[in-house]
Amino acid sequence: MNLPNLKEAKIRTKNDIKIIKDAYEIPETMKNIGKGKKYYLKTYGCQMNVHDSENIKAILEDMGFKETDNLDKSDIILLNTCAIRENAHNKMFGFLGRVKHLKESNPNIICGICGCMAQEESVVNDIKSKYKWVDIVFGTHNIHKLPSILEESLKEKRQEIEVYSIEGDVYENIPVKRDSKYKAWVNIMYGCDKFCTYCIVPYTRGKQRSRMPEDIISEVKKLVSDGYKEVTLLGQNVNAYGKDLNIDYTMGDLLEDVAKTGIDRLRFVTSHPWDFDDKMIDIIAKYPNIMPYIHLPLQSGSDRILKLMGRRYTKEKYIELFNKIKNKVPNCSITTDIIVAFPGETLKDFNDTLDVVNTCKFDSAFTFIFSPRVGTPAALMENNLTEDEKNDRLYKLNDMINKYANEANQKYLNKIVPVLLEDYSKKDKNLMGYTDTMKLVNVKCDKKYLGKIVNVKITSVNTWSLDGKFQKIK
Repeated sequence: MNLPNLKEAKIRTKNDIKIIKDAYEIPETMKNIGKGKKYYLKTYGCQMNVHDSENIKAILEDMGFKETDNLDKSDIILLNTCAIRENAHNKMFGFLGRVKHLKESNPNIICGICGCMAQEESVVNDIKSKYKWVDIVFGTHNIHKLPSILEESLKEKRQEIEVYSIEGDVYENIPVKRDSKYKAWVNIMYGCDKFCTYCIVPYTRGKQRSRMPEDIISEVKKLVSDGYKEVTLLGQNVNAYGKDLNIDYTMGDLLEDVAKTGIDRLRFVTSHPWDFDDKMIDIIAKYPNIMPYIHLPLQSGSDRILKLMGRRYTKEKYIELFNKIKNKVPNCSITTDIIVAFPGETLKDFNDTLDVVNTCKFDSAFTFIFSPRVGTPAALMENNLTEDEKNDRLYKLNDMINKYANEANQKYLNKIVPVLLEDYSKKDKNLMGYTDTMKLVNVKCDKKYLGKIVNVKITSVNTWSLDGKFQKIK
């Protein structure tokens, strides 16, 4: 048994990161353990978690399990968790209540918790003491060890907790079962060393560590040959890619090399303004298959709050970067993240944030009330705002965000735009997809064009989506 330790998770050394390519294996006794059985996997959180779940699905299927979306019919239930906000914690523990009832009627059901919450010391202490019926717990550093963790739990018939509070290494050749046939996530780096004062990710994901360029390029080339149309490069802070490799190779270099693979569409998330350099902007502008869409978290428009957050840029520098991207990358849409009611935020600080929103007129934004995470410096900061004041600020911010999102979308009315049709629309029986600028479009279109990039004429506009009619293959 290995339990997470918050202090150990914060340690950063100058030790070299290992690139390990042969760590994944299934014990002989586990190769058919899932034959005739089904698994249910619920994912919370960011794109990294979604991609981790694609690895977990492939590992489970290597052991013979088949996926089901029916919780009642499952033999193994795994919750891949997120630690960013309190809401994610509440949802996970609420869902555990449902699982407990199932396990009471069928003790043979295996229940497991993994992901970022599993890396939190306080969470695992609660699971260990109050949720003894949870069978396995593993974190973000040892997904590839799921078969042996499961084997140990079944053999010893006890709760198996294997969570490591370490800087981490890079594991290659972990199997993946992709959720889409047309769009793929590709990890380019893991972890984060920024230590923003409100953020738990450096503790749950470990040290910043980049994959080797050749391994990333090889993965993308394989996706291109398999017919994938779009790749999104993933990292907690993709702009810092390569800084730990000591090979004079940066995110700009990687973007250029991936663009040269011939992939139709290339995206990346998530960026930190701190590391967004001119070379990156020039490369994005140079290659038409690098999509003109940037997610650029602001978090606050107040210099004072940004300093308390540990963000290391100012309001002025952020706006300067925003304008540089807009001027150099034609038709670029920019979205952001904003936290309101950070400890110590005054009305002036909040108005500074509104000022940036009024200046940048973002295409959309993810907005949140500050959520303290145990173990982070911000969790110890005093917050004197009432719940009503917090909610009022979020409401005012969202009202402004919605206004500019609608204005941005109105510019698309009657225009013809490229759309990758990736799925069936939830709105009607038509198809849905995204423009190059990451606008959701519901398209009246023959189903035979699913998986194709087509030209679509936008016929109506909503704040968060567009409607359009098929014109022709792009």
